[in-house]
Amino acid sequence: TAIGMGGDTFVGTTLRDFLALFEKDPETEMVAFFGEIGTTMEEDAAEFIKGGGFTKPMVAYVAGVHARPNVRFGHAGAMISRGTGSAQAKRAALRGAGVRVIEHFGEIGRVAREILGRSQA
Repeated sequence: TAIGMGGDTFVGTTLRDFLALFEKDPETEMVAFFGEIGTTMEEDAAEFIKGGGFTKPMVAYVAGVHARPNVRFGHAGAMISRGTGSAQAKRAALRGAGVRVIEHFGEIGRVAREILGRSQA
């Protein structure tokens, strides 16, 4: 299953909502996630995971490590402000929840296979 929820100011379904659905789905073995600066969706999802709402393996990449505070970024105008929404904060929250956070997007396939115990085909 692949989803795209976007990073706009108002979204209909959050990462936390999707994780709750994936937790119930017997076909979902793990979740691979690409996040970006702005919003607190990743931090909210991390709290959900820490509370036991999502127990399956997850690998995540969060873009925007070099983005500056109070500067709009990307098509949705994401912005780091008031100490929230930074890639560093999101990565730390996800790591604190037990999510495998990668530093480079190109690692996602290798790490997903590693998590699932599968060799490269």
